[in-house]
Amino acid sequence: MKKVIWTDTAKNHISLIWDFIAADSIFYANKVTDEIIEAAERLSIFNRMGRTVPEINKENVREIFYASYRIMYEIRPEAIYITQIIHGAMNFKG
Repeated sequence: MKKVIWTDTAKNHISLIWDFIAADSIFYANKVTDEIIEAAERLSIFNRMGRTVPEINKENVREIFYASYRIMYEIRPEAIYITQIIHGAMNFKG
């Protein structure tokens, strides 16, 4: 089991997602962000369950999906780093 570490960028992304959804519903903002966090934390056990990020194409840079969000992470020997969370409709250049 590896430790899951959230980068400052990923923390900022989850906060922005919460703010955006909370403008309409605090309940759903909490629900969505909690479920994104739970999905990311499962990587501590199943760290290769995601696919490689096509725009980066490195075996250790992967992503999982929750609803419309891409949860990107990097597998390193010491831990799993959650690097960013972006909406699937956003253009990601890597």
